[in-house]
Amino acid sequence: MLWNLPPACVNRPVPDGLVHRFRSLHRLKKSVMETGVSKRHTGDCITTPRSHPSLPFSGYRLLLSFLCLLCSLACGYHVAGTATRIPPNVKTIAVPAFKNMTSAFRIEQQLTSAVTREFLERTHFRILPDPAGADAVLKGTVKDIRARAVSFDTNTGIATSLQVQVTAEVKLEALHSHKLLFSNSNYVFREEYQVSETPSALFEEDKPALDRLSRDFARTLVTDILENF
Repeated sequence: MLWNLPPACVNRPVPDGLVHRFRSLHRLKKSVMETGVSKRHTGDCITTPRSHPSLPFSGYRLLLSFLCLLCSLACGYHVAGTATRIPPNVKTIAVPAFKNMTSAFRIEQQLTSAVTREFLERTHFRILPDPAGADAVLKGTVKDIRARAVSFDTNTGIATSLQVQVTAEVKLEALHSHKLLFSNSNYVFREEYQVSETPSALFEEDKPALDRLSRDFARTLVTDILENF
């Protein structure tokens, strides 16, 4: 179909070079359609379009970094501790009651119990409450505990949920050599809980939140010690 071209254009002879070039491009197009592979011919490049563009490597790194950030914000955070390899002669670790520098009642007992249970379940060390007769001692101190409101009732303005935050310091020391085996001075963990409308039930709801926080703290602490060693 010539789309109503003028007679002068229709009757004009086509140059041999143009016919040869047209036929070459036609054969090249047919070859590309059959093979699906990009080819180069007489300076002209014909490529098949990509149906699934790939994400650049930098994009994958950015996505991975974002996911790691979300995980780190889920429970609590802590700065990297210092550690050295536990000597082979350390077979028994004492975990005495943590010191409590706050006014919170029994928080040190909850943390100590959780850490002792975690050591017994995940390590081969013998765990004792008394440093006498132990090869190393794990000392902990609850430095700070605080709570803040995180959500409110839109009608009354009263807080409906609170977030409790605990800051603790932990040291693992070899008793025979007095060598510091592990140390972290800034463990920070948070846990949220709902506030009851009945004031007398407030402490009942506070305790399960501190229990969950204690388990997270113990799990993180033992993992840090095991991975460092």
